[in-house]
Amino acid sequence: MAVFADLDLRAGSDLKALRGLVENAAHLGYSVVAINHVVEFKEKKQEIEKPVAVSELFTSLPIVQGKSRPIKILTRLTIIVSDPSHCNVLVACTHLDVDLVCITVTEKLPFYFRRPPINVAIDRGVSFELVYSPAIKDSTMRRYTISNALNLMQICKGKNVIISSAAERPLEIRGPYDVANLGLLFGLSESDAKAAVSTNCRAAILHGETRKTAFGIIATVKKPRPSEADDDSLPACKKAKCED
Repeated sequence: MAVFADLDLRAGSDLKALRGLVENAAHLGYSVVAINHVVEFKEKKQEIEKPVAVSELFTSLPIVQGKSRPIKILTRLTIIVSDPSHCNVLVACTHLDVDLVCITVTEKLPFYFRRPPINVAIDRGVSFELVYSPAIKDSTMRRYTISNALNLMQICKGKNVIISSAAERPLEIRGPYDVANLGLLFGLSESDAKAAVSTNCRAAILHGETRKTAFGIIATVKKPRPSEADDDSLPACKKAKCED
C-alpha cells in the first residue's frame, strides 16, 4: 500500500486553523504532511524564526478510523526557490544545497527550462515541486500552472517531480488519488503521477535527512552505555564489588 504525502501545508499564525488543515489531510488519506514556513531573506545573516513544534499543535497525533497508525508531521527545513529567475534556478539546480526547487505556477515564467541544469539537479537528487492550490483559486493561474508544468515535463520527463497543495485552508486540499489524476493533466505518466505524491516525496525527505550523515552513506547515532552494575555479562564477583 502506497504511503501518500503532502509536503506543503502553509503554516499561519492561527494554530487552530493549522490543526484543522492537518486533520483534514489525514482524513483525505495522507500519511505524511510537512508544514512549510516561508522565509524571505532581506538581509545577510538573517535569523530564521523557530518553526512550530508538533507538540504545540497536537497533544496526540490525529488517528483516522481504519488506519493502523497516526499521521506523521514533518517541519520542513528545505530551501525553496519561490520566485525564480533564470539565474537562481540555474544556481539552485547545480550548486545550492537544497532538497526541492519550487516551480512558480502563478505567472508566466520569463525563461525556458534548459536540459543541462535540470539533469544536474536530477543527478544530485534534487526534486521539483509543483503546487496545485493556485489552480483551484483562479482560472488564469490554472492556465499558468498547466503551462509551466508541461514545459518542465518536456525536459525532466517526469523524474523527481512532486505535487503538493500549498494549502492554507482545508478546502484547498485534494485527495492523493485526485492529485495523481491532476498529474496526468500536467503531462506525467500514470506511474509518475502516483510517485509524485508517494515515493518521490519519500525520496525528498530522505535527501534532507542525508545532511546528518557522512556523504549520505553513514549515519552515527549515540547509544547510551549501560552501567556496569546492570551488565549481565560481568562476573558475579565484579558485580558485588561494584555494588560495594
